[in-house]
Amino acid sequence: MVKREKDQEGMIVTCINASLEKKAKDITVIELKGLSAFADYFLICSGTSNRQVQAISGAIQDKMKEAGYLPRGIEGEAAGTWILLDYYELVVHIFYAPVRVFYDLEGLWSEAPKAQIEEEAVSIGSLAGAIRY
Repeated sequence: MVKREKDQEGMIVTCINASLEKKAKDITVIELKGLSAFADYFLICSGTSNRQVQAISGAIQDKMKEAGYLPRGIEGEAAGTWILLDYYELVVHIFYAPVRVFYDLEGLWSEAPKAQIEEEAVSIGSLAGAIRY
């Protein structure tokens, strides 16, 4: 069964913690509510190699499946330079760091509220307190 109730913070926290387990860098949450019809949030993070990007993606998929969330779609897994995981209201972008700079999603959505997870974080229990604006 696919969980689709709107526990958006729970979904985001699950993805962040899975990303942190695989040492993802520059974890950013962008709120798209009122700006986009296709998602309420983007979660963007980076890896330092294609293999790390793939490992981050695998960890997120595993943890989200355990929590009862299945993706609507997955793109880019084979190359490992930009993997997109579509969880309906949450879209996760996992970039190989130089590719992230090139596409600059944060700049593209510059009018949207953004928050970054503290670099020292190992895991988070909620978004509050783990974020710097």
